[in-house]
Amino acid sequence: MAAFGSSTQAIPDTGEVPRHVAIIMDGNGRWARKRFLPRVAGHKRGVEVLRRVIQACVERGIEYLTVFAFSSENWRRPTEEVSFLMNLFVSALTEEVARLHENGIRLKIVGDLSRFEPRLRELIAEGERTTAGNGRLTLTIAANYGGRWDILQACNRLARALPEKCGEWSESDLTPFLAMAHAPEPDLFIRTGGEQRISNFMIWQLAYAELYFTDRLWPEFDARTLDAAIASYRRRERRFGRTSEQLQGGDAGALPEAAATQTQDA
Repeated sequence: MAAFGSSTQAIPDTGEVPRHVAIIMDGNGRWARKRFLPRVAGHKRGVEVLRRVIQACVERGIEYLTVFAFSSENWRRPTEEVSFLMNLFVSALTEEVARLHENGIRLKIVGDLSRFEPRLRELIAEGERTTAGNGRLTLTIAANYGGRWDILQACNRLARALPEKCGEWSESDLTPFLAMAHAPEPDLFIRTGGEQRISNFMIWQLAYAELYFTDRLWPEFDARTLDAAIASYRRRERRFGRTSEQLQGGDAGALPEAAATQTQDA
């Protein structure tokens, strides 16, 4: 069973610091182009930035960090770029898992891994095994992942597990089969690069996340940008279907409405 519930079924605990931050790391190619560099230079720089952002999350007490590294739609990119990204993934796992483990960070990779080469799948499995007992921060990398894929694969797994309940499945039945069942739903979603959409990322899980968009390209992202996003998050009124008056009156136990609300900070 899943260790975490749903924000549409129960009101989650919230605090000044988001427990779970999800990021679309957009803008690597544009960063490189502005400097008359090949796109792959931006991707290499992006890995270095991620290393620093992980450390910043640890220092701020964030427990879960999920990043969108490669979407199921990214296979449409030029073959040379896709090949470079796969090789970069291999080298990053080879070089970074030991560092993650030394710092008490658990690594999870979610997505349809069947399209990856055997060597990459082996490194993923090894990295997850090595870091499985760590609890300082859970770093989840979404690779060959799509939100619609996630919901469909969860439905298929649920159908195999509970065929006798077909037609009567509940949200709590489905949740354990989602790719992100190991983490609470994101409190804060960040997208760099100026685009203001979620691009098929964690469609189910982002229902009540606070959305933060920045024009800063991912290779330019730093601790100060993270702090700006967290500061914006702190200004939000997280109602989960309730009214402002209920929050002011301390009515934390009110049942949430079925429809999710959205707030955005451009």
